[in-house]
Amino acid sequence: MIIDDQVYDVIIIGTGAGGGTLARKLAPTGKKILILERGELIYRESSELTDTEVFKKERYHAPEPWFDKAGEPFYPQTKYGVGGNTKVWYGVLMRMRERDFEAVPHQDGLSPEWALKYADFEPYYTEAEKLYQVHGRSGEDPTEPQHSEDYPFAEVAHEPFIQPVFDTLSKQGLHPAHLPIGLGDHGRTDSEDTGITPALKSNNVTLKTSANVLWLHTNPSGTEVKAVQAKIGEQTYLFMGHLVVVACGAINSAALLLRSVNEKHPRGLANGSDQVGRNLMKQLLSVVVQVTSTANSGIFPRTIGVNDFYWGDSSFSYPMGHVQNAGGIFQDVLFSEAPPILSGLSRVFPNFGLRQLATHSIGWWLQTEDLPDPNNRVHYLSSKMRVEYEPNNVEAHDRLVYRWFDVMRSVESAQPAIFNRGSTHPRSDMPMPVVAHQCGTCRFGTDPETSVLDLNCRTHEIDNLYVVDSSFFPSNTSVSPALTVMANALRVGEHLLDRLKG
Repeated sequence: MIIDDQVYDVIIIGTGAGGGTLARKLAPTGKKILILERGELIYRESSELTDTEVFKKERYHAPEPWFDKAGEPFYPQTKYGVGGNTKVWYGVLMRMRERDFEAVPHQDGLSPEWALKYADFEPYYTEAEKLYQVHGRSGEDPTEPQHSEDYPFAEVAHEPFIQPVFDTLSKQGLHPAHLPIGLGDHGRTDSEDTGITPALKSNNVTLKTSANVLWLHTNPSGTEVKAVQAKIGEQTYLFMGHLVVVACGAINSAALLLRSVNEKHPRGLANGSDQVGRNLMKQLLSVVVQVTSTANSGIFPRTIGVNDFYWGDSSFSYPMGHVQNAGGIFQDVLFSEAPPILSGLSRVFPNFGLRQLATHSIGWWLQTEDLPDPNNRVHYLSSKMRVEYEPNNVEAHDRLVYRWFDVMRSVESAQPAIFNRGSTHPRSDMPMPVVAHQCGTCRFGTDPETSVLDLNCRTHEIDNLYVVDSSFFPSNTSVSPALTVMANALRVGEHLLDRLKG
């Protein structure tokens, strides 16, 4: 084992929405910062995929197996690389609703209250929207929370064949809104372009890739992390740091804490409450498809969001969730590996190939909040990492899907020139390996008995250890957690700036 001869002021593990944003925030301090990333640089794929390469090579899967509740191995749909999963997202950056921070009854139980409220995050949402160059329009969505400033850039226009759909939804009494999307000079923004690359312009910041962090070592009393053990190639290193920030994603962050056992922390670091790894949430996600009578590019952008059913409707008083158009089935469903969708389309067009199927359809993503359950968890059993997850709040999600079927049929009746009327609407639910929107495994709070982190996302038990990704969520929502993770990283970054001054 090699001990690095430098001592860093801050070590950040992970370069996704949390780690990348935090690195950008801390870089101007001049403090010595080390960033460790398990993967390499990811070059954006062409959106002109012409075959099933994604399926065959599983290019967006982790290289090692995880294990489910039954002990069966699976390869999760997650990507290791600089920028993390922000390299393979669409860049939709939505704020949580004000009510999302309160205790909200759902059909399957209570979504718990956050110790901080929307007002605490609002200035950091604004900062994150500027940083990630969010394009949007305020005032269209009645569920949208208050903004202290407008979006920094104008909304992305709908494609010509999408605009009539947007107009029809409005005429039918719904409130479709332009999705807020992060777009930079080279397309959608991500935490490499916006976070890591600018941070590396500071001479005090070092990035090491292919660095698989294996263990966090504490001092003998267990009150501080003194070293980060990582394997780079065939060599194992120890990196010494004053502050250590874990930002590996909710599942991998919990796993790192759990396997870093020692005499003072026999159940894993910061796990005296037995809450590390518990309450894993990842939303209920489905794609449904409308078949079109005319061809489209198959790679059009996501621009429509609908939240009319976010808090329920007249026939169902509990929250149902969020709907947005997919960025073309050709672009999005291949990445999400949803063969049932393609199978459904193949029944409608039996003589079409993948591209023809994708370019004669419009997809819709449907997202429903799942609830924290301590039995949905990450833990180790016989040295194997198990990710045990049983969906809940399923009826609310099914109601959203069937309600959207009604909406699609109404749109098709109003736009006969666009749609193949009377066709079926294939549906595909995202299976366990799709771990998109994961959160909740190291929840924050004021009570060390029921939470892992304090309100600054510092572990209750270890003074210099922080977790800055979606792990801190005490509840999930029906929108992507990405912008909230970025805003929280900026919020925690201010706390760390003060601490570094001291």
